[in-house]
Amino acid sequence: MQAGGLAEILAPCLSVVFCGLNPALSAARDGHNFSNRSNRFWRVLHLAGFTPRLLRADEEREMLRYGLGLTSAVSRPTKSASELKNHDYVNAAPALESKIRNFAPANLAFLGKAAYAAISLRTHVEWGRQPDEFAGVSIWVLPNPSGLNRAFNLARLTEHYRELKLAL
Repeated sequence: MQAGGLAEILAPCLSVVFCGLNPALSAARDGHNFSNRSNRFWRVLHLAGFTPRLLRADEEREMLRYGLGLTSAVSRPTKSASELKNHDYVNAAPALESKIRNFAPANLAFLGKAAYAAISLRTHVEWGRQPDEFAGVSIWVLPNPSGLNRAFNLARLTEHYRELKLAL
């Protein structure tokens, strides 16, 4: 269980665990991950082929049926992920590493560059599969599906997520 009462969607040996930067205040209030209507996570998962139908935030546990999981790099909810600093990600990294080692998914997909850049001490991170591993698993960096991320329209977001889906 993350801060704010949000459930982590985790089980052993999943194909991929999606790792959000941190929970939104709206998600903490609603009690479900990616519950804000402007967030495109559930739509992108479906359009990229991870789920056979569009899931709602209150159906988040259904992800497990498709070999998918969900966690956050930092468990503290904020109005915007821009409120987090590098040290927040670095301080949260040991708990994330322990969790990933324990559940051993095949892939960990960071949703946005900030957490992975801070944790890996990289100043430049490309989208897609990363050359190194974290906690013994393959790493992907995908664009953040937040409605605040205006740099990626739905089609471009879906392309990046589909790249991971096709690699599974």
